[in-house]
Amino acid sequence: MALINIASLRQQVLKLLAATPAPGGVELLSYKRDRSISVLCQDDATFIVKERGYLDQEVVSTRDGLSRLLKEMIKREFPRSRKVRLVKFADPAELERERQRI
Repeated sequence: MALINIASLRQQVLKLLAATPAPGGVELLSYKRDRSISVLCQDDATFIVKERGYLDQEVVSTRDGLSRLLKEMIKREFPRSRKVRLVKFADPAELERERQRI
């Protein structure tokens, strides 16, 4: 789990997703871990983006629309944050575990 500067967050996420095999993905968490954005790879061109926090929604996106979608969700979920936690996972079941809140 790494704290990433929010200015370079989208580039880091897109770079990690390019190297992640199909069932895996990345999760973005606020410092207190009470809001999150999860990006799961379905195949090379399709992603499922889950937003949990101010809005609870699940969106299917292509690689072309992913950057724009992440930009909107990051602004909504982490409005005053400067750093965001980035977690890479190999299995979507890891998203269901309970995280310690700060």
